[in-house]
Amino acid sequence: MKFIVSSSQLLKHLQQISGVINANTVLPILEDFLFTIEKNKLTIMATDLETVMKISMEVQAKDSGKVCIPAKILLDSLKNIPEQPLTFNIEKNYGVEITSDNGKYKVMGENPDNFPKEPIADEANDFSLPSSVLLTAINKCLFAVSNDDLRPAMTGVFFDLSPKALTCVATDAHRLVRYSRLDVECPESSSFIVPKKPLNLLKNALPATDEALHLSYNSNHLFVQFQDSELVCRLIDARFPDYKVVIPTDNPYKLIVNKNDFQNALRRVSVFSNKSTNQVALNISGSELQLSAQDVDFSFEGNERMACQYDGEDLQIAFNAKFLIEMLSAADNAEVVIELSTPTKAGIVKPTEKVEKEELLMLVMPLMINS
Repeated sequence: MKFIVSSSQLLKHLQQISGVINANTVLPILEDFLFTIEKNKLTIMATDLETVMKISMEVQAKDSGKVCIPAKILLDSLKNIPEQPLTFNIEKNYGVEITSDNGKYKVMGENPDNFPKEPIADEANDFSLPSSVLLTAINKCLFAVSNDDLRPAMTGVFFDLSPKALTCVATDAHRLVRYSRLDVECPESSSFIVPKKPLNLLKNALPATDEALHLSYNSNHLFVQFQDSELVCRLIDARFPDYKVVIPTDNPYKLIVNKNDFQNALRRVSVFSNKSTNQVALNISGSELQLSAQDVDFSFEGNERMACQYDGEDLQIAFNAKFLIEMLSAADNAEVVIELSTPTKAGIVKPTEKVEKEELLMLVMPLMINS
């Protein structure tokens, strides 16, 4: 089997799917790419048994066939080869000979029959949505996903589908993000939890355009098709917590701040906070917001004040500054409104202006103020 391919195009396609491959794998063949040639089309696949990613590209080839090629050595070599046509010659014993303008390189491939089979989309429900919509949903929610493997349901993003909307929710028990799109029609009411890793891969691969994505899902897997690529991932088999009961309905006090000014003030003051809690206390009275942080162990202290609009009784409440900074990054407006009630109840962060057919709500739990 023989085919000719552009070195830079091949490298670009391989880099797009190489994130699937784990550094420490149980099976050595999981460190390989599966190359499949059919006529003039090359399909490359990578998997870690939980997530599969495939990408196709045009090549020059006369025959068909398959081979597994070790990923690391192929990527390392392509990074150092300037743009030129490369000829791949695959021998009967799966030896791979790569010929460039000035060189010849050999690597030992593996039997493609040993490569894991990809899941099949049987009994799947499918729907379409613009690529930019899914990309935005991932960007808004991913930072709030938990890393606690003892709570598997929280280690992914919860997709809540209905015929009228798509809602994505992520939480780690300290904060929660709910992002809804009212312009996405799903075939039926359903829900599933997508792990963090495939969402990170999609975040880096999806085009930020209105190009339609084809999504399908069954009880075990999610299938996403876009351009010349396809991602398949195993869904998390766990029950997501009832997020609706956590969101407070009566937060009467409203604090409006400039997003960038507040974010920068938090960054400056949090340098002086305790490194395990990142606690920054907010003292709100009238049109002034005071931020203060201290680390008693090292006698560090930071204070700052800034202008705000506040409607409510004077309040002192503390939050994890790192969480607030990440939440503010997810809001696109120049100003945000923070809805509060008491120092022990969750605060709700929202953009001041609603984007059409889009709803974003972020919740953050307060910290006990050090007296």
